[in-house]
Amino acid sequence: MNWNLLLTLFFEFFKTGLFAVGGGLATIPFLQEMMEKYHWFSTSDLMNMIAVSESTPGPIGVNMATYVGYQASGGHILGAVTTTIGLVMPSVIIICIIAKFLQKFRSSHWVNNVFFGLRPAVTGLIAATGISVLQAALGADAGFDWLRLAVFAAAGVFVLCFKKLHPIVLISLCAAAGIVLQL
Repeated sequence: MNWNLLLTLFFEFFKTGLFAVGGGLATIPFLQEMMEKYHWFSTSDLMNMIAVSESTPGPIGVNMATYVGYQASGGHILGAVTTTIGLVMPSVIIICIIAKFLQKFRSSHWVNNVFFGLRPAVTGLIAATGISVLQAALGADAGFDWLRLAVFAAAGVFVLCFKKLHPIVLISLCAAAGIVLQL
């Protein structure tokens, strides 16, 4: 096992866990940066990773980190464990610190203002991620694909018409459409 690779994986995902405020989708810009810098996975792998991470149990960010660690380390479980720990550790450290000083932070005007100020930044990160995922899903990188747009629009109309449809049924239908239409 390449220990330098494991250290790099840990550091990159520790940094991601520290700065990706807003949940799993906020990790996608960090993953795109890693993809360009280290070439651990391709754009197609990233799109598949997002799809699988959203449709499997567990936090999206942790699922993606585990996948990247496994992929980058050549299929070693140690790579998956390293990235998962790296992503989660900053949150654990911050929660432990905040728990120690909870009474002091609870009424702090400064802390409330910081969290209020973070909301637009998180919204912007998630919106930028959503736009890039939509562009990749519609095939904007390799020339616009009208079939993908039509399927995406049909799925949107379907969801609006059948609001009480269980998410598992919707995920299954979209997966089947993707397989049948080879999207």
